[in-house]
Amino acid sequence: MSLGNKRLARMIAFVASVLFGSGGTDGEDVCDNPLVYNLPPSSFRSSSQLSSSHGPGFAKVNRREGAGGWSPLLSDKNQWLEVDLQKRTQITAVATQGRYGSSDWLTSYLLMFSDTGHNWRQYRQEDVLGAFPGNTNADTVIQYKLDYPVIARYLRLIPLDWNPTGRIGLRLEIYGCRYTSEVAGFDGRSSLVYRLSARMSWTARESISLKFKTFKASGTLLHAKGQRDHSLNLALEKGRLLLYHQQDLSSGSGGKLLVSLGSLLDDQHWHHVKLERLSTHLNLTVDKNMQQVHVPAELSHWHIHMLSVAAVQSHGLQTPILPNRNFCGCLENLLYNDFNLIKLAKQNSQQVIAVGNMTFSCNEPVFVAVTFTDSHSFLQLPVLTSWLSGIVSITLQFRTWNKAGLLLTFGLQQQEGSVFLYLSEARLRLQIRRAGNTLLELSTGSGLNDGQWHSVELNSKENHLSITVDRDEGATAHTRTPLLPTAESQLFFGGCPAQAVSLDCRNPFQEFQGCMRLLKLDSKTVDLIKVQDGRLGNYNGLQIDMCGIIDRCSPSHCEHEGTCTQSWSTFHCNCSKSGYRGATCHSSNYEQSCEIYKHKGNTSGQYYIDVDGSGPVKPQLVYCNMTENQTWIIIHHNNTDLTTVHSSPETNQHFANFHYTSEEKQLSAVISQSEHCEQELLYHCRRSRLFNTLDGAPLSWWVGGPASGEIQNYWGGALPGSRQCMCGLKDNCLDSSFYCNCDADYNLWTNDSGLLTHKENLPVRSLVLGDIHRPGSEAAYRVGPLRCHGDQNFWNAAFFEEETSYLHFPTFQEELNADISFLFKTTSSSGLFLENLGIKDFIRIELSSSTEVIFSFDVGNGPLEVKVRTSLPLNDNRWHSVQVERNVKEASLQVDDFPAAIQEAPSDGFIHLQLNSQLFIGGTASRQKGFLGCIRSLQLNGVTLNLEERARITPGVRPGCPGHCSSYATLCQNQGRCMEKANGFSCDCSQSAHTGVFCHKEVSGSFKSTTSITYIVTEPYEMSRNSSYLHSSIYLDITLRGEDISLSFRTSQSPAMLLYVSSFYREYLILLINKHDELEVRYKLHSNRDEEVLNSRVMNLADGRLHSVTIRRQADSVSVQIDKNAREDFNLTSDVEFNNIKSITLGRLSESEGLDANLAGLTSIGFTGCLSGVRFNSIYPLKAALLHPDSRVTVTSPLVPSSCASSSPADSYAAETTHSLSDQPHFVDPGQPLVNTSRSDSALIGGVIAVVIFVIMCTAAIMARFICIRKETYRNQEVKAAKSEDSHEFPVSSQAGSLRVQGENQKEFFI
Repeated sequence: MSLGNKRLARMIAFVASVLFGSGGTDGEDVCDNPLVYNLPPSSFRSSSQLSSSHGPGFAKVNRREGAGGWSPLLSDKNQWLEVDLQKRTQITAVATQGRYGSSDWLTSYLLMFSDTGHNWRQYRQEDVLGAFPGNTNADTVIQYKLDYPVIARYLRLIPLDWNPTGRIGLRLEIYGCRYTSEVAGFDGRSSLVYRLSARMSWTARESISLKFKTFKASGTLLHAKGQRDHSLNLALEKGRLLLYHQQDLSSGSGGKLLVSLGSLLDDQHWHHVKLERLSTHLNLTVDKNMQQVHVPAELSHWHIHMLSVAAVQSHGLQTPILPNRNFCGCLENLLYNDFNLIKLAKQNSQQVIAVGNMTFSCNEPVFVAVTFTDSHSFLQLPVLTSWLSGIVSITLQFRTWNKAGLLLTFGLQQQEGSVFLYLSEARLRLQIRRAGNTLLELSTGSGLNDGQWHSVELNSKENHLSITVDRDEGATAHTRTPLLPTAESQLFFGGCPAQAVSLDCRNPFQEFQGCMRLLKLDSKTVDLIKVQDGRLGNYNGLQIDMCGIIDRCSPSHCEHEGTCTQSWSTFHCNCSKSGYRGATCHSSNYEQSCEIYKHKGNTSGQYYIDVDGSGPVKPQLVYCNMTENQTWIIIHHNNTDLTTVHSSPETNQHFANFHYTSEEKQLSAVISQSEHCEQELLYHCRRSRLFNTLDGAPLSWWVGGPASGEIQNYWGGALPGSRQCMCGLKDNCLDSSFYCNCDADYNLWTNDSGLLTHKENLPVRSLVLGDIHRPGSEAAYRVGPLRCHGDQNFWNAAFFEEETSYLHFPTFQEELNADISFLFKTTSSSGLFLENLGIKDFIRIELSSSTEVIFSFDVGNGPLEVKVRTSLPLNDNRWHSVQVERNVKEASLQVDDFPAAIQEAPSDGFIHLQLNSQLFIGGTASRQKGFLGCIRSLQLNGVTLNLEERARITPGVRPGCPGHCSSYATLCQNQGRCMEKANGFSCDCSQSAHTGVFCHKEVSGSFKSTTSITYIVTEPYEMSRNSSYLHSSIYLDITLRGEDISLSFRTSQSPAMLLYVSSFYREYLILLINKHDELEVRYKLHSNRDEEVLNSRVMNLADGRLHSVTIRRQADSVSVQIDKNAREDFNLTSDVEFNNIKSITLGRLSESEGLDANLAGLTSIGFTGCLSGVRFNSIYPLKAALLHPDSRVTVTSPLVPSSCASSSPADSYAAETTHSLSDQPHFVDPGQPLVNTSRSDSALIGGVIAVVIFVIMCTAAIMARFICIRKETYRNQEVKAAKSEDSHEFPVSSQAGSLRVQGENQKEFFI
């Protein structure tokens, strides 16, 4: 539409509104009428004018009268143009235009509004940004529609910037419509009472709404009384609105605070309040902020009988919330449901009574305030001539958030003397200095940075000097140093000018930022309007006739109960007790599941998990059991013990309620996120049935599921709704005519136990046992903790195969605080991870190079980038983590564990991120360069995007992502091997002397001197009964040219036998501690030659401390490493091959055939202490003996699992293993057997006989084995000598590649 057509349309709209519009906000659908067009010149005022033809009356859009618009005398930021709309009007838009035919226009400006022409209020976009964009030339009209309408009579426009080649020039239009309202004024002694008619029908929903403008910081706004003497009270207290619930009590209780909302409500501006009572909760709205509170039980069926407005009418025994503090100010459009109470009062309705001098107008006092906006702000006033006599009186009021700042300074007649009145640590201090020395210092008050108005008085006369805060006694001093300013002295408030030295103003303190008002010199109020007009004093950087204080902590941007503190220009969140971190306490300190803790290398224990990350669910303390392949989250309740219930004729039922360590929302979140959850339900019974009744009603049941849960009539191991137990599902109950063992009603102990595995019915909340009142009835039950495993979010991944492929999701709707986290791996050097666009706003995360990730965004302040450069490449096909957070204070980016990059947000900029396109992952429809690789566990504000689900239906993208071992293989310790899984990985510990999820747990045992472990490496083939000798060829030929041995030990014994390796050819390897507490390694690799003894120089190995030993041999070279000592190297001279390994023995050697007497004595001593991590090449004899004993392992004397790493033998798994309740001893009635499945006397007798026969047969077999004589057959030494001595293979010089049996039936020594 052309500009002329637009002008014609506006004229038509204006005429139509005059002829047909009813005015105000009542009934008008469109509120965009031009308001300035027909205003008289008297409605315009300005700070100055360049000439009479540049006056403010010419500042109308598209008008050319005069000089074609308004231009002030000077072009600076102290100029303003004011428009009087004649009455309060609803304003919805503002348009600006440059001065006609000139190069004069504004590029940015501020808007101020007022009802009275004083006490201006700045319009702020998004409650933060004040500046509006202006023009780019003198002709174009730029209209800005306000985010929210303003009700005001006066508008003032303040230029901020203008065309640098011109000057300030302006034409203006304001758009809006008529506003009508009903207003009442209260003087602190008047009030209004509304009594509801008894004939009115009660409704389930009641509401009270109003607007108020208060002249005092505290006062009773509303008192709503209902039946049973309950009442709700709305009261102002220090500029905040408080909602109380009160009841008539003889004790005179002051009431219970339900909610506190709002701040700085005593600013003499209109504030909107709405109180809604619904069936279950109350909604309190103050301006734009709403808070919901649950209705107290006493008010669930409560209705209002009487409303007292602006005061509490004396009745009953209630104590007023704010005694003697009635409301002083104005109310507008006071509505109870649809009744306008002020209008009813005007109509003299009998239901509404006006008490005292209530008026139907708003006559407010005028307080001209001044705002010190920055460090360059100051107010300069001349001293009074009457002060030259030494009698000085200065009073003022101030409000600020800063703890420090200069309020006032002036010079004294004494040489270089000065007076400083300032704030320090939120206290008021007075200091007199001369020549750099402090002559006097006074202080008073505390907590003066609370944003409230505080009054200050400074009085000096004769030898008396005092300062007073808020009319308290303050601080007083007697001094011989009178305050004698010179005739040329100037008063400086807030700070000093830039040329302060020439004006004798020195400020050693911080400048003041805040508001001042009611400045009085000798009880005479300073006219600040004269200062603004240049008729009095001087100033800089001030906003006169307004207080621009902002409460940045109301509402608080600190999330998760972080504590908000503020200064004049910013705020700070204390997150120390919240469990969250960041500038706004947005991101959680904790991982979202035990699975993530596990894959960061942690072991079992108690951990805080935050299931929804930055979401509303609080962190919770759980036990993470990481000892199994599955990682279990375990949440306990108040009774996991076995509980006995005895029969009682007086009690028909037994009730048990279970309260969990986690809250309801936390429980639901864990169950929802997990792939599998279970709870053990165990029930032992004797004549105590579960479901068997004649009428079909169950005797017992349990309640489970979310919230309060639902009644469940099935038992552990059965299906929901089946009214069965596990034995009924498996068809093996004691009595086949019943579906539960207990329902057979036997007079003996039996049980029905099993796991509840249907997530929608968990957790178990309560249990009811009904068949416990009969004589002889007994029962015992146990409900186990809630156990869940499988993080559905952590492994959710997508593989992007093509650069043009991408996934799309709904728009990311988080305007203020947002966090994004994901894992990626790629071989490409660049690619787009994520993008979401708006009209102007956007967010984007991309890999810009192999060592750089960029997070870019725009919330309306212009594009910003946060970059992280890494010292290692990111395209190494390993998983890398990215964490992004953007909030109202800053934006941050972290990649892996590299230092985070942070970009601070502008202090007065846009804060809302407004997006409208789809969220694209891995690329976009418009960008050709997408991402190639895997993206996993993508979360936006704690919510995981299901990449796999979208990938299944998207070309070029595959669900899941293999190859986790490239990143997580390092978690597999101690030679454990990383094994790929569909979702994740596992560690194979079969080739490790350790065990555990990451092969990180030592396998250790406590040895006594008689303890012996023998691991059979090679056995002869089965001998023929007629054979009189054994030929050497029946042995497997395992010949070693090297060994790799490692173990750890703790002992106080010397000498002590650690390890003995034997051969079929009288060759051996012995590892022992000699009588000198040193390590000896003895090799005998040739039966016809002497043994070779290798002595380590490391001493004191029998000191009771843990020592680690590693021995490696390759041919004739042997190296020994003990703890962190230097490696010791030795050479063998006899032979290099260890032939036909027979067995490995730990501890005492029971058979010493072939050993000399001295050595046999050493080996028979055995070992007393702790051994762990024993490895001989690929054989782990101690691990096999403790965890997987089989026919290869023989253990004599007790072998106790231990922990060599601890000081005392203890079960190293005890701290990590969470046992199932079914592992505990069953509840057994003394003298009665426990029946688990089917049972009869004949079956019992048959079982006993079978056990006896089995024991007899085993004994006979063992005796036969020891009676049988085994003959060792030796190879001819010439055969051995004939072998090639030039072979240097390592570690095995035969067809065997390691110490493994190679043949038709290949076996692993340990699986």
